[in-house]
Amino acid sequence: MSELISGKVIGASINEELRKEVDQLKINGIEPCLAVVLVGEDPASEVYVRNKKRTCGEIGIRSIGHDLPASTTQEELENLIQSLNDDPAVHGILCQFPLPEELDETRVILTISPDKDVDGLHPLNAGLIAMGQPKFISCTPYGVLQMLKRSRISTSGKNAVVLGRSNLVGRPIATLLSSKGWDATVTVCHSRTANLAEVTSQADIMVAAIGIPEFVKADMVKPGAVVIDVGINRIDDPSKASGSRMVGDVAFKQVEEKASFITPVPGGVGPMTIAMLMANTVNAARWLNGMSEMDL
Repeated sequence: MSELISGKVIGASINEELRKEVDQLKINGIEPCLAVVLVGEDPASEVYVRNKKRTCGEIGIRSIGHDLPASTTQEELENLIQSLNDDPAVHGILCQFPLPEELDETRVILTISPDKDVDGLHPLNAGLIAMGQPKFISCTPYGVLQMLKRSRISTSGKNAVVLGRSNLVGRPIATLLSSKGWDATVTVCHSRTANLAEVTSQADIMVAAIGIPEFVKADMVKPGAVVIDVGINRIDDPSKASGSRMVGDVAFKQVEEKASFITPVPGGVGPMTIAMLMANTVNAARWLNGMSEMDL
């Protein structure tokens, strides 16, 4: 039976460290501030934004909400972001995706100042990760690293397999795990990988971010492996009042019998993503005031 890596517990610990840091920054006249831009009325996005704003309040980070109608034009959105770039009181900018179909997300990412890119999506910040000099790390990969670090799981010399190659999770986490200080040997798998189960069953550490409900079965996992489940999927479940339930990319009940460590869904990587958004915002405030990165 595997040991559970709780994102709720680890995330709460990080948030408490951040709260103390924010208190100290305020004593020094610095109030970390996150501007959150939401376009349209996507229910899932509204929930995510609400959770982020609530966590800001708990930590002491000032949050500014800009809720825009779905009819907002590209020019209007980019003008708003540019005004936030120019506002010295704003340290971090988050534009909640997905945007309405008429809007270009890539253009929005490029408009956000790399110095305020707390989502870690700007190509400059992605490039710094590739060069082994990360500044802003996108929040989910950052959360995965913190889970491994704080669970005292060594990655040095280990075989790591990342399932998925998205720019948001798969690519950056693969690059980070292979970088100096983490020192894993990394294989990236995807939908066209031949003999997939044969490859994944060699992994000491598996990060599942493929976006398919309960895709990873027990026969794909090496005995004693560490399994990090990044997936968030809703599947039908008539036994639930809502008619559905949330599952990850890993068949949890099967795999927990085989893994040494495993993350649950929900309560695993999800809370870490928000915690690391807060950490990026605090670090943005420090950097923009000539200070060094907070040690986490």
